[in-house]
Amino acid sequence: MSTFTFAELPLSPEVHQALEQMKFTTPSPIQEKAIPPMLEGKDLIGLAQTGTGKTAAFAIPIIETIDPTLREVQAVVICPTRELAIQVAEEFRKLAKFKNGFSIVCVYGGQPMDVQQLALKNRPQILIGTPGRMLDFLWRGTIELNSVKTVILDEADEMLNMGFRDDIEKIFGFIPTPRQTVFFSATMPKAIMELTKEYQFNPEVVRIEPKPAELSQIRQTYVNVQQRNKSKALIQIFKQNQFSLALVFCNTKHQVDNLVKQLQQVGFSVEGLHGGKTQNHRERILKRFKQGATPILIATDVAARGIDVKNIDAVVNYDLPEETEAYTHRIGRTGRAGQSGLAFSLVASHQLNTFKAIQKSQNHRINQEILEGLPPVLATNPGEQKPGLHKPDGRDPAAANNRPRRPRRRRPAGNGHSSSGEVAKQKAL
Repeated sequence: MSTFTFAELPLSPEVHQALEQMKFTTPSPIQEKAIPPMLEGKDLIGLAQTGTGKTAAFAIPIIETIDPTLREVQAVVICPTRELAIQVAEEFRKLAKFKNGFSIVCVYGGQPMDVQQLALKNRPQILIGTPGRMLDFLWRGTIELNSVKTVILDEADEMLNMGFRDDIEKIFGFIPTPRQTVFFSATMPKAIMELTKEYQFNPEVVRIEPKPAELSQIRQTYVNVQQRNKSKALIQIFKQNQFSLALVFCNTKHQVDNLVKQLQQVGFSVEGLHGGKTQNHRERILKRFKQGATPILIATDVAARGIDVKNIDAVVNYDLPEETEAYTHRIGRTGRAGQSGLAFSLVASHQLNTFKAIQKSQNHRINQEILEGLPPVLATNPGEQKPGLHKPDGRDPAAANNRPRRPRRRRPAGNGHSSSGEVAKQKAL
């Protein structure tokens, strides 16, 4: 629970009016802890999951410190995906709605450069975009960052996972110092710590852990299934449940496309979202999902970073995430705003150790879901031994005592000795 309201913060009347119109009265935990030090100009590392209000946490201080009479870029927000950049820009525009002389431009790949170049001629104070497109304009000399006072890395962990570190450092090279440098991230990998040491000065660290109450709104289950039967399991989940909106996560674009075809063939209304689609196509797909016209969306983590959709009934991990932190990030798409949600994970036998680590990170047991019509799988719970595998040699000691012994094979006639080379050959065979 926040210790103060937005009305108590020293914000301009215009921002207070925007907050009132957006019906924001009490700051979220990340907003409560991040806004005051950012208003003071401090460097900051904000650690919080998606859906916690991170965008407003850095947008409000930026809007309050921008000089609207100076027609130069004064703040830069770097995002890993097009969808997230668009979403962040929309939030900025809502919060700056009643500020006069404000210009916000969003640049990203997938849209013609001449359209964005025309927008940049308005000399915006706030520049939001993806690293590659920002660099395109910087190298062309279309934009200058000599007046930038604040730079934000949003979803910094995902940015580094996507290989944007070199691009980020090149963009930083265009921004003068001293400046305020702020990282917002769901996790704190080693790569972010390296950037912190190089580009931040005595940053304030703000960490918001997911509340147990928030996670308790989500019923988490897993389905132990053979890898080749995962699509059957997913179809069965949708047959046994009537979801208004469901989000399915895959790890690759190829898997997204394959799964979309399989579900469409059996009559489900489903679309896929990944970085291989054009920007206009991605926006149309996301719009249909938000409106409920397409009730099932299959996406990669990268594409899903920009998805801010309320009332998602269920999240399905068709592929397990590569990092345990990403699991919480994924399932947090459901069960929002006090509503209940469901989270399923399809776990093949070779993924049991990975899922055991995920379960441990959740600090509570994730129950097994039994689906009708699927072949049984021996393992019943991650970390438990399979029946008959109690000893390293695979034999059940209880059954071994009652098993008839095979007669010993007699050694072939000869000198009774084998050379080391013959032994090695026998083992190889």
